[in-house]
Amino acid sequence: MLSSPSFAAEPAPPAVPRGLDWIDDPGEWAAFSRPSGEHGSGAWESSLAIEGMTCAACALTVEEALRAVPGVLAADVGAASRRARVVWRAGQARPSQWLAAVRRAGYRGVPLADLALRAERRREARLVLWRWLVAGLCMMQVMMYAWPAYTAAPGEISADAQALLRWAAWVLSLPVMLFSCGPFFRAALRDLRLRRVGMDTPVTLGILITFVVSSWGTFEPDGIFGAEVYFDSLTMFVFFLLGSRWLESRLRDRTGGALDLLLQRLPEGVEREGADGRREQVAAHRVVVGDVLHVRPGEAFVADALVLDGETLVDEALLSGESRPVARGPGARVLAGSYNLAAAVCVRVTAAGTDTRFAEIAALMDEAARSRPRLAQLADRIARPFLLVVLLAALGAALFWWRHDPGHALMVAVAVLIVTCPCALSLATPAAMLASAGTLARRGVLVRRLQALEALAQVDTVVFDKTGTLTRDALVLGAVQTRAGIDRAQALAMAAALAAHSLHPASRALAAAGQGGAHVEQWQVTDLGEEPGLGLRGRLLRNGWPWPGVLRLGSAAHCGIAAPPGAETMAWLADEQGMLASFVLHEDLRADAAATVQRLAQMGVAVQLLSGDADAAVARVAAQLGIGEARGACSPQYKLQALRALQRQGRHSAMVGDGLNDGPVLAGADVSFAFGQSVPLAQAQADFVVPGGRLMAVADTLALARRTMAVVRQNLAWAAFYNAVSVPLAVAGWMPAWLAGLGMAVSSLLVVLNALRLASAPPDAQNAQEPPAPVHLARPATESP
Repeated sequence: MLSSPSFAAEPAPPAVPRGLDWIDDPGEWAAFSRPSGEHGSGAWESSLAIEGMTCAACALTVEEALRAVPGVLAADVGAASRRARVVWRAGQARPSQWLAAVRRAGYRGVPLADLALRAERRREARLVLWRWLVAGLCMMQVMMYAWPAYTAAPGEISADAQALLRWAAWVLSLPVMLFSCGPFFRAALRDLRLRRVGMDTPVTLGILITFVVSSWGTFEPDGIFGAEVYFDSLTMFVFFLLGSRWLESRLRDRTGGALDLLLQRLPEGVEREGADGRREQVAAHRVVVGDVLHVRPGEAFVADALVLDGETLVDEALLSGESRPVARGPGARVLAGSYNLAAAVCVRVTAAGTDTRFAEIAALMDEAARSRPRLAQLADRIARPFLLVVLLAALGAALFWWRHDPGHALMVAVAVLIVTCPCALSLATPAAMLASAGTLARRGVLVRRLQALEALAQVDTVVFDKTGTLTRDALVLGAVQTRAGIDRAQALAMAAALAAHSLHPASRALAAAGQGGAHVEQWQVTDLGEEPGLGLRGRLLRNGWPWPGVLRLGSAAHCGIAAPPGAETMAWLADEQGMLASFVLHEDLRADAAATVQRLAQMGVAVQLLSGDADAAVARVAAQLGIGEARGACSPQYKLQALRALQRQGRHSAMVGDGLNDGPVLAGADVSFAFGQSVPLAQAQADFVVPGGRLMAVADTLALARRTMAVVRQNLAWAAFYNAVSVPLAVAGWMPAWLAGLGMAVSSLLVVLNALRLASAPPDAQNAQEPPAPVHLARPATESP
């Protein structure tokens, strides 16, 4: 009985792919998703690996399928990286729905953090290898049976013997058709069902035409196609195609391998200690702030945490830029994604999930892997119409040769179909840029947009911020002058005793400089007070005996001293009789700042310095580093205007800043670097993020970007040359099908191998790691009131 007069049946919910029933549980979403603030409350951004893609057309198909799901707000798919980003709204869409949409489109989506993905890819790689080996074994046997037909004189082989050899070759071709060619046929059926032309369509047509013509010639030796069979060509080019795809997949994994290694760095589970002291194994994404975890040697930390018990060495290279293992003991902080190297430790979680620095870095690198550079987008747009042209060219070649020899005409068409497949064209740009992104990731530089590599290669001017970029955040002690009767060590010890109780940068510099001195521990501070922005005052005791009166440490005005005009940055120590000592403080230049500026100049790049600091301080730093164009007292708006003025002059600029107050400038430059560990990665406007303290990374990245674009141009030139030479040969009938298959395979392999040079290129000789800043353990400091 009908309960309502509705004539439209409600569509049945899509089937959930087997093995992913858990994916609609909101408690599991954190494993592969993060809240998307850009799209409002309830929006999530999920990362997927897409299995079964072979070309740019596949990526466009998956995008269209995902965007058609109600509740999906955005979807982006990278063909080279085989990754997808899906933005969806909880309550309007479920993960199982858009995974089902991917499945209906003929592909398989797997959450990127799912460890089953690695096992699935290994299984698929083994299956491809088996297909290739079966094709190779059958090819060798078929070649053996075909050899007499090439070498025997006319009439030397009887008709019965020739028929027997053909039947033997046909039987040996069946495993190749039924097993080895499976991926080509499935992809072609998917394209046919979706009414589109993919890169496997001409390949499949070529295979089917060759097999049908050869089978016809075997079954009817006196028929229209009985003059010759082509089982040897069939098995040979299937062998070449499968071999090239297997190698291409292995090489492509190497080009973007650093990205995958980072994203799959966390373990699937971790040992958590309950309130009763019992330990249990829990999923990594179930960890919350306050949990107590036990991490064994060789495991990665799944969250930011404080060490409660144990001492170990930790590898933080990909997170902080520090290449050497660092010691971590009770009270020290450890980062999610870093490796515990030496001993088991017990830690308490302080940040988990998307709140960790690791999650921000992983999100940046995943975004880079999915991005499509401008040249790659152009190649993708060309690929689809080019495939239609290929089909028309093959049809035209077949019609032209049909009147001479129908069998030969179809094999000419097969050669055209196979040799003109634009795989090399589609791989030329993304393969090179993914290789560079992986290399930069291993060197501590995070690429946010692959397109930025193309822009960086054209840069002729690099503009640096000063504070926090060319200089460290801290000050260092320079010259010390003292009153008669006071030696340098004594004055520094007295100043350090007072300064240890302040967080002001000048105080921290004095406290650090005074540590380790013979007199430091002899001074005790009483009646301490601080005037924010001016300095400290207090009394000092030495072995129970007080220094006469109150001492002041800070600015000249605070100490009652008339500072000389044009004086450098200075701190003063004074008692009731006047000045005890003066301390000149310098900005701490990064160790490789001068070498970086010099190397950029050698590369033909102009270097400028724009800073919000005072003109005198900026001029001193510029003089030390050899920067000719420098300007101080620059607001962020002025910096942006200066960059736009460079752009109007036709120059291409890169901005290097600390990412804290340079957002508009970083966004307005042609290309930008956010520098230092203080960068808020999720909000950074930069194209490249350098978490460590190595300035030479800017020059290294520029050099690698130039090499990358040179490789891209080489790849595109090779793809164009290959098609310009091979297409006329195939149309003229001078290229057999097996040679066409070999040519197509070699063209794709050469593109990926050329890109692989970027992934394995050693860093430049000047690319030395900057030694880390010394760490000083100061006494507890009192903050300013």
